[in-house]
Amino acid sequence: MSSDTEPGTIEEVDLLVCGAGAGGMTAALVAALEGLNVVLCEKTGQVGGTTSTSGGTTWVPGTHLSELAGVPDKVEDARAFLESVVANRGGIRLREAFLDSGRPAIEELDRRTDVKFVAATAHPDYLDGPGSAYGGRALAPVMFDGRLLGRDDFARVRPPRPEFVGLGGMMVGRNELDALLSPLRSIGNFRSAVTIVGRYLLDRLGYRRGTRLLMGNALVARLLHSLRKAKVPILFETGVTELIVADGRVVGAVMEGPSGTRRIRASKGVVLATGGVCWNRTIRERLFPKGTRDYSLGPVSNTGDGADVATAVGAGFDDGGDSPALWMPCSSYRRADGSLAVWPHIILDRAKPGLLAVDASGRRFVNESDSYHDFAMGQIRNNAIPAHLICDSSFIRRYGMGMILPGARNLRAMIKAGYVTEAKTLRELAEKIGCEAPALAATVEAYNHSAATGVDEAFGRGRSVVNRFNGDPAIGPNPCIGPIGNGPYYAMAVRPSDLASSAGLSGDEFGRVLDREGEPIAGLYACGNDLASIFRGTYPGPGTTIGPAIVFGWRVAKHAAGKLKDTPDNSAGAGTDERNYRATL
Repeated sequence: MSSDTEPGTIEEVDLLVCGAGAGGMTAALVAALEGLNVVLCEKTGQVGGTTSTSGGTTWVPGTHLSELAGVPDKVEDARAFLESVVANRGGIRLREAFLDSGRPAIEELDRRTDVKFVAATAHPDYLDGPGSAYGGRALAPVMFDGRLLGRDDFARVRPPRPEFVGLGGMMVGRNELDALLSPLRSIGNFRSAVTIVGRYLLDRLGYRRGTRLLMGNALVARLLHSLRKAKVPILFETGVTELIVADGRVVGAVMEGPSGTRRIRASKGVVLATGGVCWNRTIRERLFPKGTRDYSLGPVSNTGDGADVATAVGAGFDDGGDSPALWMPCSSYRRADGSLAVWPHIILDRAKPGLLAVDASGRRFVNESDSYHDFAMGQIRNNAIPAHLICDSSFIRRYGMGMILPGARNLRAMIKAGYVTEAKTLRELAEKIGCEAPALAATVEAYNHSAATGVDEAFGRGRSVVNRFNGDPAIGPNPCIGPIGNGPYYAMAVRPSDLASSAGLSGDEFGRVLDREGEPIAGLYACGNDLASIFRGTYPGPGTTIGPAIVFGWRVAKHAAGKLKDTPDNSAGAGTDERNYRATL
């Protein structure tokens, strides 16, 4: 049944899913495959949520895809890794469930749907430790041809961030950047550039943007394509406003949509997957550190609806452990039309040699090459909001910085827009950004000494696997450290912005929402960012938000369909005081 033509006919279902991000779409899809009568409701007119604008990397240990890629990953190794990263922060039952179900969840999606991944042979975990992986654990969505959706459904896929597309709507993979930026460097580059741009130009004859979908957009489109094949109704512009409770059980929800207010009954339960805390002002003011509350990378429609309706019926709310959110350092400027252009500094500049970050005093405070979350956590811990990325002109020409492309072709425009600050000397740069000139000079001198020796004694830059992976292998002895030379010099302000929630609804290993006493609320589930992070505010590796979203979406659907049984297993998570369970199908 098409939700676009008959949105008012659905009043009673087996499972009601609220929110069409990766978690909610997976839950709805798997529930339909299990034979449940499902309806998926999305508050906006487009599917995908935060996933659609992300890189789409999905962290799931021990899958068959790692074996197919020739980099087999073992769940036992991932368990040891997570024990070292998360340590005694709690949440072992949920992590055991995630590790237990990751492989069957990905296998089933691969076998029964159009949701396809490939394991990266080289995409390291973000931290070193026992069991950390260099490849196999991070899964990348396979490119998808958006034309397969048809024009109407293609328009339903939330587009990527405008800063991350070329020519007004062309998606480009990380491994394709060199060909597009330097098409005349080789015959291979030229052929690749012509193929990519040619396809895009043909797309624009009939579509508002390119249909060659990559990263998170490819994952979302594949989920939507699979949902349509499974004939799952999707009610767009329909958000949850209240849960219906009878005899202590959630039996449905009040939804607000184009046809007005309506009550949808759900015999198996309601799944909350509305995007997490994100733009919920009350929760942000209560939990988020100062300097991080004004901007989020999530869609503005994600206003914490799941948390609001669940806590209204007695659900517990978890503060997220070490941090209420997972972060990216972002630079920004106002476009001519008044809109805000935002660039998340993920991997393309911070890890490269010849750049450092300073706080308001002009001193370093963090390992600049660490993961985006750990860099931003360094900002928060050291009151370095904003921080400034510092480099010289040779760095800009070679690597670019933020929205300034390699080659610095748009540098003048970015200076004029106030996005980056330029100065002839370090003293002048310090004056312009408001830091202490002697301190900045001393910082650069110490950094250049480290570049000569290859050893960063202050912060250990370049010691970890992920540091070196994202550095420049052509530079030695340390691929993450290079000298800052003569001026002109440049400074770019960065602030932490949340990419996903860590705080969220308290839940158990089946995705059941728990009340304030820790007991499951019958008929109420959560997944995605609505469920508190299973990693307790840490960020182990690439895709450690999407991975649990998909796996717990799968588990929620299986449990609602009666296909997951819990049996005690004291061997799982040995060494903890918590009771652990292994899921059996």
